[in-house]
Amino acid sequence: MSEEVKNEFSFENETYRKTYWHTCSHVMAQAVKRLWPEVKLAIGPSIDEGWYYDMDAPFAFTPEHLEQIEAEMRKICKEKLRLERFELPREEAIKFMEEKGEPFKVELIQDLPEDAHISFYKQGEFTDLCAGPHLDSTGRIKGNALKLTACNAAYWRGDSNRETLQRIYGIAFPKKDELDAYLQRIEEAKKRDHRKLGRELGLFMLRDEGPGFPFFLPKGMVLKNTLIDYWRQVHKRYGYVEISTPIILNRKLWERSGHWDHYKQNMYTTVIDEEDYAIKPMNCPGGMLVYASEPHSYRDLPMRVGELGLVHRHELSGALHGLFRVRCFTQDDAHIFMTQDQLKDEIKNVVKLFDEVYSVFGLPYKIELSTMPEDHIGTVEQWEHNQDVLKEAITDMGKEFEVNEGDGAFYGPKLDFHLADSLGRTWQCGTVQLDSQLPERFELEYTGEDGQKHRPVMLHRVVLGSIERFIGVITEHFAGAFPTWLAPVQVKVLPITDRAGDYANQVAAKLDALGYRVETDHRNEKIGKKIRDTQLEKVPYMLVVGDKEAQTGDVAVRNRHGQQTVMSLDAFTAQLKDEVDSKSLEQKM
Repeated sequence: MSEEVKNEFSFENETYRKTYWHTCSHVMAQAVKRLWPEVKLAIGPSIDEGWYYDMDAPFAFTPEHLEQIEAEMRKICKEKLRLERFELPREEAIKFMEEKGEPFKVELIQDLPEDAHISFYKQGEFTDLCAGPHLDSTGRIKGNALKLTACNAAYWRGDSNRETLQRIYGIAFPKKDELDAYLQRIEEAKKRDHRKLGRELGLFMLRDEGPGFPFFLPKGMVLKNTLIDYWRQVHKRYGYVEISTPIILNRKLWERSGHWDHYKQNMYTTVIDEEDYAIKPMNCPGGMLVYASEPHSYRDLPMRVGELGLVHRHELSGALHGLFRVRCFTQDDAHIFMTQDQLKDEIKNVVKLFDEVYSVFGLPYKIELSTMPEDHIGTVEQWEHNQDVLKEAITDMGKEFEVNEGDGAFYGPKLDFHLADSLGRTWQCGTVQLDSQLPERFELEYTGEDGQKHRPVMLHRVVLGSIERFIGVITEHFAGAFPTWLAPVQVKVLPITDRAGDYANQVAAKLDALGYRVETDHRNEKIGKKIRDTQLEKVPYMLVVGDKEAQTGDVAVRNRHGQQTVMSLDAFTAQLKDEVDSKSLEQKM
């Protein structure tokens, strides 16, 4: 077999991988129909990791049901049933699905054009409506390397006013050891779940009184503010100024920006003095007003304006997920106004800033270029020109990118930065959006070298994306064991005896005076328990002090990994300073 053919049927090939998983979804549906013929089928696509199938069952699927389905799927794989494609005219297809008692399939077909020929796939006694493609036989699927992973509720066609279905998720691989490695990774991810760690470490909470509106607790605020302080330091070095714009602005502004027409379903609105207003879902329009508030010359450009703006977006309740999907968050926004000639250099400057920030957290990334969507403003020529500029800037820097067709913002193409965490999962955080539309809509101007008025070009960009979501990402990336510079508590002083209490307070006071975040554990507990509790809190350093240390002025230093040594307090503070100032990812001992 040639290398090219091998690659075509490799799990590294996304097309083959998704075809494999899509075929698994049909095998799962067939298994369910064999076990419970009364179940009605909806849709069953492949997704980024595995597949799901939405179903309407007269009972709730339990883990025991999922085990039964898995066992039946393995039988179907062993039967090596051929998958055969055939087509029917629309009316015959509707009748065919009506006879099978599949109302969701009938509705899907009815939405297709009258002259459409509808494709189906048959495997043994089971036939499903599907555009394909599929594997040629169920025997291609390794029955011992598949697993049903979850079952959740899902609205039919994503409409909360429609039927509530049950969505069964699954995953499969060509080899069992690949499945075992995946399941182990999932178990590790559960341990790192930021919602769990957020509770255990006292970082944030989510309450029924405000779904999607996170509460940050004292230690979480330390983490958040430390992150913001770093953001401000970096942006000052890169030549940004900072502004703050109002959270509520009137409808006329949002109509002018295009958000009222293109984004209203995600906006919270209100009425003030008999006039429509909206709570901002984005900072951009306010930034336009700041630029337009005074005249500008070409000498002022590029003008880099940052804003840590609190925004609100209406997300469906079923989509909410910890800090990853919320209704209220802080965008680390910036809008850069420039001449056309400065555009490529500014894009490169932004990417250099991204490189610096992401490296501090040990997060490598991939770049995706998102192109013109169907719902867009501006001419095709403008879009194509702007897309070419983004491509050229990235290529000039020696960076690679993938194209994500049709996923640009409605006002312009964008570069999305997908970060890879310590488990290999990817998170879309940074973005650079090239916008020729808002400067036009807001009639922004600058006086050129020729004395004439010109329209600036603008970049929207975020590096962390959402402060809240980024905190969720790094909480899972570091498993709650944040680098020392970022940790809410950097040092905990643990006196062995009550007699050492005064010395413990002196040590803590010195560290506090030097600007470090320190706590002292004066509980009447054995030192072993104090150490175990501090390790659970994931504090980077413990200073164990007793009578001997009080006499010598030393500290017994123990890091959260259990390594320990004895040194003078001055030597420890020097080591701590070096680690914090360098924002090291590793502890110095």
